[in-house]
Amino acid sequence: MEQRNPGVEQGSPGVGQGGEGGLDPAEVVRLRLVISRLHRQLVQASDRQEFTFAQQSALARIEQHGPIRLGELAALEGVAAPSMTRTVAPLVESRLVSRVPDPNDGRSVLVELSPEGTELLARIRRQRSEVLARRTAELTDGERRTLMAALPVLEHLVSFDL
Repeated sequence: MEQRNPGVEQGSPGVGQGGEGGLDPAEVVRLRLVISRLHRQLVQASDRQEFTFAQQSALARIEQHGPIRLGELAALEGVAAPSMTRTVAPLVESRLVSRVPDPNDGRSVLVELSPEGTELLARIRRQRSEVLARRTAELTDGERRTLMAALPVLEHLVSFDL
């Protein structure tokens, strides 16, 4: 009788193809679960949980790129323009984002981060960093060294386009 790994999606593309140095299915699931749990814990530790992940991502992207058209923001986030309009509307209502005229095209509007939006992002990042600092302080010296040695690999992993 075949042993199945709990949580491993049987038949999922890319899962179970551990040849060529890839991870085996159980390792893939374990990595995904750890990353998901850590992300969830960091989100729960920060203020303003009433904003969705998509809204927080849009805020960060606006901060990164400066004043930007909604269509460009949608393309960067990988969503349709109407979806981005719905995502940004509550941010405008909450005064975290402002709509400003496009200086290069009077018919177009840009969105930019307001001072309140900048402060919110800084506070969320600070809170999440504090959680990680507390958690890593509980690790042994060896565990901290292992974690730091894995950082370049994790950075490389997130650099791939989906």
